[in-house]
Amino acid sequence: MSEPTLTNEAGEPAVLTERRGRVLLITLNRPEAMNAINFALATGLAAAIDELDNDPGLTAGVLTGNGRGFSAGMDLKAFSRGENIGPFFEFVKVGSKKPLIAAIEGFAFAGGLELALTCDLLVASHGAKLGIPEAGVGLFAAAGGLMRLPSRVGYGKAMEMAITADPITAEEGAQFGLIARLVDKGDAVNVAMALAERVAKNAPLSVSASKQLVRAAQGVTEAEFWELQAPYMSVFSSNDAKEGPRAFAEKRSPEWTGT
Repeated sequence: MSEPTLTNEAGEPAVLTERRGRVLLITLNRPEAMNAINFALATGLAAAIDELDNDPGLTAGVLTGNGRGFSAGMDLKAFSRGENIGPFFEFVKVGSKKPLIAAIEGFAFAGGLELALTCDLLVASHGAKLGIPEAGVGLFAAAGGLMRLPSRVGYGKAMEMAITADPITAEEGAQFGLIARLVDKGDAVNVAMALAERVAKNAPLSVSASKQLVRAAQGVTEAEFWELQAPYMSVFSSNDAKEGPRAFAEKRSPEWTGT
């Protein structure tokens, strides 16, 4: 068996990245396969997240899909061939250190929705379908969906989605609090980028710490939360913590260094 490549069916990179100021736009680029997750896409995604997290010039990211939808989930043909998508499972377990916003057009199904749920905010266009249909093909949502959905849409709706395999619309998702911004068709990336750019105006260390603590606060006691927060108090002695008040006093925009 030949080694899998890092390209899509057209010979292009399976994941594209584009820097826009302090925001990294990450595009899943297997439109012919509905951005299904195979070795190439999983590996490209891991590299893009590594770039986002480790480049001090970047504060936030936007994740979207090329073509008709965000992602249809795991590539079952690739799965049957034994392709390694380990980097995808690593990402859905640990996420990104920096804020990541999903921009969803069309659909986000199965592992595709779980990929979106690993992001911090979801922007979706009217009519987009969101679901975990794995139970209908003899599987279950094993990439974090069963853990994350209840906190996003509530226990009842999460259970219904999991065991009926039926999707919900972006409109329903917005009502349940799953979707942060509901937008016109074709506007998901633009709105997500504007949101990310707003995030990127803030101090990088502060943004990252806030993201991590909001996520960590789910399901912990107050005492546990204070312990979790303690290591992040170093932000208060950072250079940016000095720059922020100084810029405010001087009535100018701060110049963040992420240190």
